[in-house]
Amino acid sequence: MTTPVLAVHGLAIDFTVGGQSIPAVRGIDFELNAGEVLALVGESGSGKSVSALAVLGLLPRNATVSGEILYNGANLVDANEKALSAIRGSQISMIFQDPSNALDPVFTVGYQLIEVLKRHRPQLTRGERHDRAVELLRMVELPDPEDRLGYYPLQLSGGQAQRVMIAMALACDPQILIADEPTTALDVTVQREILNVMRRLQHQTSAAILLITHDMGVVADIADRVIVMRAGLIEETAPVQDIFDAPKAEYTKSLLAAVPRLGAPARDTSADSTKAPVLEIDGLVVEYRNRRGRVVRAVDGISLHIRAGEMVALVGESGSGKSTIGKSALGLAPVSQGRIVIDGVDITTASRSEVRSVKKRIGVVFQNPTAALDPRRTIGQSIGEPIHVHERVTGEALKQRVEALLAAVDLPVVWSGRYPHELSGGQRQRVAIARAVALDPMLLIADEPTSALDVSIQATVLELLREIQKKLHFACLFISHDLAVVDELCDRVVVLHQGAIVEEGERRTVLTSPQHAYTRKLLAAAPVPDPAEQARRREVSQAS
Repeated sequence: MTTPVLAVHGLAIDFTVGGQSIPAVRGIDFELNAGEVLALVGESGSGKSVSALAVLGLLPRNATVSGEILYNGANLVDANEKALSAIRGSQISMIFQDPSNALDPVFTVGYQLIEVLKRHRPQLTRGERHDRAVELLRMVELPDPEDRLGYYPLQLSGGQAQRVMIAMALACDPQILIADEPTTALDVTVQREILNVMRRLQHQTSAAILLITHDMGVVADIADRVIVMRAGLIEETAPVQDIFDAPKAEYTKSLLAAVPRLGAPARDTSADSTKAPVLEIDGLVVEYRNRRGRVVRAVDGISLHIRAGEMVALVGESGSGKSTIGKSALGLAPVSQGRIVIDGVDITTASRSEVRSVKKRIGVVFQNPTAALDPRRTIGQSIGEPIHVHERVTGEALKQRVEALLAAVDLPVVWSGRYPHELSGGQRQRVAIARAVALDPMLLIADEPTSALDVSIQATVLELLREIQKKLHFACLFISHDLAVVDELCDRVVVLHQGAIVEEGERRTVLTSPQHAYTRKLLAAAPVPDPAEQARRREVSQAS
């Protein structure tokens, strides 16, 4: 019988908030075996992340932990800070969701890798530490590893930064890797590469992986077993194929039902082809100067249009130019050539007053609602701010407008006095949507608005966007790397590669009969919630 490398018995975690004890995990049991990938899945607040953080003693001071977390015979719940520090990074490592926050921006990649080795492998010489750092970057397949040691995190793409995080986690050959949403914000092709790297390294090192994710496609691709959590309890534990083929818990069934899948049926669009486009981009070129003074063309001659009531998706990898196009429409990126016409006004040549008047009618929903909302303002103040600033509405009239917007996004009006940290991720995104539509926009720009949300919350937010668009009839530029979400929500798809459009057309045509090789590559890289299909894809990829 296999001896587990980690055994959790009766784990309970409570947080003390305002003098009250709030349970987050309610006495769970699970084991992690050597060489196994165990996925913890569930909605926000289910307890999956706090359970993983408890293993390394990384919970805040207001957390109370009881039960057992057994590693090499020792109960980590009772371990002191010195004992935990000796384990962190050397025997149990963590890969965090956001490498831009986890990596120190003021130190080079090489410095940060070597610091890990200095701390946990002091017997190594300076030259050996340097060679090991290069070896680690080569293991995670980062191009030019020797050169990349001198790079700062801001000089890396999201996928490259995540590879550095994986390299740091593997620096001391740990027995256990805890991966907390390691691919959430990555494009589908980069996500596939990261998963392939993790799979190969896991096979080479035999490390056990505790994977925390809400992406069921990732679970299908890499997990051996799955634990489904809800409200601090384990609903179901089973091998990955059994979870997808024959889930037993009703909650697991509802979770899988909420997963967006390619192949959405045909639907009518409310776009009016007889009227002029709300947004018209013609020959847009955006250029930047990099740190070395070279001119980099981020957008190369893009032309597209969006009519009222229409939702157009921009898809492509990081660096394809999709977010830059959205920033250009907001006046936040330098336009080198071309026109951007919004409601008949060319914002590249219009006066400041004309541009200001147009911008009042543009709503924006960002990927990260936590960063987009001011933590010092209540959600009522955040939603009401644009109404007060642009329409000079105050007092009872402003209160009524805010309450109507909260009701429109299915949030209780009494929550107006709450602060962003008191809401879940999905609830914060609803607040962000309410704020974006506060001035009845003619154009909504949504930049990855659901990528960081759990699947069930994502489904409700997508439905909310659909309903609000039907009601307000705005044009929507939807920027996303999730092709299944695009299929469920959008009318037309524009595929970008290296700043240029390679394919565009009606949603079903582009996603079911792609003409360009790059579009086919994106579709092939998108994970599907089917372990057998993911295994078949890997075999085909390895054969080619």
